Amino acid sequence: MSASIPQPVMFVPANAQPPLKATPFEWRDPATLPPRQWVYGQHLIRRFTSVTVAPGGVGKSSLTICEALAMVSGRSLLGDTIPAPLRVWILNLEDPRDELERRITATMLHHSIRPEAVAGKLFVDSGRERGLCTATQGREGVQINVPEVEALVSEIKARGIDVLIVDPFVSSHQVSENDNGAIDVVAKEWGRVAERCNIAIDLVHHTRKLGGEEASSENSRGAVSLLGAARSARVLNRMSDAQKADAGVSDDPLTYFSVDRDKANLAPAGKRVWRRMVSVNLPNGDSVGVTEAWEWPDDFDGIKLKDLLAVQKAIQSAWDNDQPPRASNQAKANWAGLTVAETLGLDAERDKARISRMLKTWLANGALREIQHEDAKRNKRPCLEVGEWATE
Repeated sequence: MSASIPQPVMFVPANAQPPLKATPFEWRDPATLPPRQWVYGQHLIRRFTSVTVAPGGVGKSSLTICEALAMVSGRSLLGDTIPAPLRVWILNLEDPRDELERRITATMLHHSIRPEAVAGKLFVDSGRERGLCTATQGREGVQINVPEVEALVSEIKARGIDVLIVDPFVSSHQVSENDNGAIDVVAKEWGRVAERCNIAIDLVHHTRKLGGEEASSENSRGAVSLLGAARSARVLNRMSDAQKADAGVSDDPLTYFSVDRDKANLAPAGKRVWRRMVSVNLPNGDSVGVTEAWEWPDDFDGIKLKDLLAVQKAIQSAWDNDQPPRASNQAKANWAGLTVAETLGLDAERDKARISRMLKTWLANGALREIQHEDAKRNKRPCLEVGEWATE
């Protein structure tokens, strides 16, 4: 008697979808295709999730608060494009409400935003009062907390929310942040919320410990599947001491940080922009950090063609006096940068990096040229001489 062959068990989910079918592509006039709906620069877009990644203490919460106020007021506080005033919901799952109120108030005061500009358009909630858990993980795997998600969707639609900021992402679920499969389920559920509500979602996330190295979005803590589900990711980095010296702000107590949009599926990756934290004193005696835009100094800011001509004349004069300006900024004497500093009223030590870049630019455009010159001991040294004279 032959053994019976076991029959496959048919699995029919409770929420079965229609049969899967292949849909033929139909050409449409490109002019009729709906444009992407960017709501903040090229980081936040309707129907998608974006991720903001940063080490602790850099200023990500202050940055997102400033951006939220920009979107609500319709004012480009940090230089980013805002198509129209929006309704924004900040779900800060770490800080108490009074701290959030201090930060928002200080930001409004610093950027001259009146209360009526945010009334009925800015929504703020603290995880200290009511937490958020979109998913759990147990023996049966990852389970989406459907009642919680449905309540979230219902409130977003009822309030007409355009942008939701969740800070931090790790506090919005109870699954292992190192489990790629689990985080993928959670991240994609956020994507479905964005799709269902036609909103943009920014998930704020921490980086792992980097030992002082500069971070990229790929250095985010835990599973990489969060970035895989996002359509835009940006990373914040505190300005290093070397960068401070380079920018000429090494003696400035303010905190500077960069913002790099280094993952951009729907737009070209953006260039690095800089922000800084300024201290705002509230009438209650508290001092609160607020984000503002900051531009990296232009090496040639305030430098005119006549200034280049003055530098060229000074360099020619050095040659006439048998003191050839040396090319290297490591030269113990007669470095060409000393001539530049004296001519333009710069500090040769403090502005050394800037002067070096200026000389490099003038070499590249032919205003100066490098030659090998024999010193008194007949050793050849790289020196600078005038190339093409500047004409006013």
